[in-house]
Amino acid sequence: MADANASKQLEHVTDTLTQLKEMRHYAKNNVERLTAIWLLFEGELSKLKQTDKIDDLMNRQGQLHDALEKVIADLEALQQKLQPPPAATAG
Repeated sequence: MADANASKQLEHVTDTLTQLKEMRHYAKNNVERLTAIWLLFEGELSKLKQTDKIDDLMNRQGQLHDALEKVIADLEALQQKLQPPPAATAG
């Protein structure tokens, strides 16, 4: 029963890691796209006094990306701990 529970825990951690890595991918793409747009329109947005709003969004998106990296690293370490030990082979 313990093996089944450990296996289920490992499966949940692995599924969560997959989802977080997908989120990280999209977060990175969003930051890159927002940065590219920002560079094109920075002067115009500055004249309209809208730069603080975009800066805030870019900072928040960067914080999300950093937080995702930390959680992914933590869950990868947990995933390694949950891995069953290699089966001993007879010589």
